[in-house]
Amino acid sequence: MSEVIIENISKTYEKGSIKALDNISLKIRSGELFGLIGADGAGKTTLFRILTTLLIPDSGKATVAGFDTVKDLNEIRKIVGYMPGKFSLYQDLSIEENLAFFATVFGTTIEQNYDLIKDIYIQIEPFKKRLAGKLSGGMKQKLALCCALIHEPKVLFLDEPTTGVDPVSRKEFWEMLQRLKERGITIIVSTPYMDEAKLCDRIALIQNAKILDVDTLAGILNKNKQNLFAVQADNMYQLLKDLRGFSDTITCFAFGQKHHVQLNDDFTNTQLLSNYLTNKGHQNIHIESIKPDIEDTFIKLMQDA
Repeated sequence: MSEVIIENISKTYEKGSIKALDNISLKIRSGELFGLIGADGAGKTTLFRILTTLLIPDSGKATVAGFDTVKDLNEIRKIVGYMPGKFSLYQDLSIEENLAFFATVFGTTIEQNYDLIKDIYIQIEPFKKRLAGKLSGGMKQKLALCCALIHEPKVLFLDEPTTGVDPVSRKEFWEMLQRLKERGITIIVSTPYMDEAKLCDRIALIQNAKILDVDTLAGILNKNKQNLFAVQADNMYQLLKDLRGFSDTITCFAFGQKHHVQLNDDFTNTQLLSNYLTNKGHQNIHIESIKPDIEDTFIKLMQDA
């Protein structure tokens, strides 16, 4: 069963000059931890704002738990939790005051749904008198999640929740999401971090207002049949230029301490490439065949779009 259904949604800004979403369609299953993966400006936040009834699409329609995002906005607001990308709680209220306020807005109490937020709240409870504006990034993140959960939503929208927080907080946050998923909450997370794709049941890759692909991470990677190699040498800057000049090269990009080069499908003679680089004056050359990862695949899908 699909909890969220998006059908041909489009949205533009600045009188149509800026396209934020271009004919987007998606189905997100009930109880799924779904990832919307893409860079800043790809359209993730606009889609979330439409699904949480904060924006009206120019065309298309979307439903959340069977409710239309335009016609049934009051019903949707009762059953969704939304954690925007920018910290939006009251900075001059304390942790406990923020939480009590949001509980009151939704006609509930902290005590009534404490079991739902307990695992998260106990980590910030020792600082419950501290003003929200004085919290660290990780603590703000936990407080915002508590406030989004206090009314026990059916669907939870988290817009780039781990951006700007430390690696330990990122890891803890995803562990919390897995526990929430076990309670049957449908969770939709947007993120620019490709490594977080492996933590989702399924993902949608989005760029330039369009969905590039939707599948499990394994499913998306299995579709990528690039003939890919990782190459290193002493002068990495010159290496990049020379690899791009090789006759069998299709694409070449820097990936950390290596360059990932896609060669023609029938290319297998790495010694030929090694000889080419040696003749260009490169030393300590290392070439290995690799399987494309999510970053390689994202770049390929962008080029093919």
